[in-house]
Amino acid sequence: MFTSNPFATLTEVISPAMMQGYIVLMVLLVMGGTILDMLHKKSATYFFENAKKAKKSAKRSVSGGEKVAMAVSVLTNEVMTAGEFSNPQRRLSHLLMMYGFILFVATTAIMIFSPDTPSTLLPQLWHIGALMLAIGGYWFWIVIRVDVSAEGLPWLRFERADLFIVSLLATSTFALIWSYTGGGLGIPFALFILSSTVLFGGVYWSKFAHMFFKPAAAHQKRIIMADGGRENLPPDYDLTDPEVQRKFPDIPTYMGKNPPNMGLCIKAERAKHY
Repeated sequence: MFTSNPFATLTEVISPAMMQGYIVLMVLLVMGGTILDMLHKKSATYFFENAKKAKKSAKRSVSGGEKVAMAVSVLTNEVMTAGEFSNPQRRLSHLLMMYGFILFVATTAIMIFSPDTPSTLLPQLWHIGALMLAIGGYWFWIVIRVDVSAEGLPWLRFERADLFIVSLLATSTFALIWSYTGGGLGIPFALFILSSTVLFGGVYWSKFAHMFFKPAAAHQKRIIMADGGRENLPPDYDLTDPEVQRKFPDIPTYMGKNPPNMGLCIKAERAKHY
């Protein structure tokens, strides 16, 4: 199972050109759905307008070298290692899904466009990617989701916002079942194709497009913090500093000369109050 290319046996009943056409169609659907999502939510318009607004309140100019360093930091932190997740379980789940998805999709495209490749490594990576995707996805869906872990709602509850994760799980699950049952045509293959079509064709109604916008937004946020604009938010003050207390006399009036440490606030305990 793990060393055989399930798409190779499929070429006996479906032409490689038809399978390749399906891959191209899915790519076009993702592109089209992302563009429609950006037009509908006006996320690109907001992004550029917010960048212009932030530039007016900048205290200094950020050099090109700094911007490149920030882009590298975003790539290594927010993208490659999911550093924005403070919850280690959520971070690991996200990494399993992300790298599993990349492995699964990349090897699928390679095996379909090169069905005669004798390599056994590609099928192994395909199965590993599907397993990583399924493990990370089910872990998130059943255990980690906020409305399940913090709000006490049943994990079986489904809303339109869950379209992406559910179609993602269905695609990886039915792909593994299809491979385990020997490939070829049949119900597992039909469910695999249906779920993958919903996944890539439902970009407009899911959070898929968010993945493309998120790194750009993270990079822009770093620039805003570096140029001193801070999106017009006040700087981080040391409340015990006498100069800060003279500037803001309400601090010693209501909090004393040595304001207490406010603690971890919402991070003091896990949100689980249902």
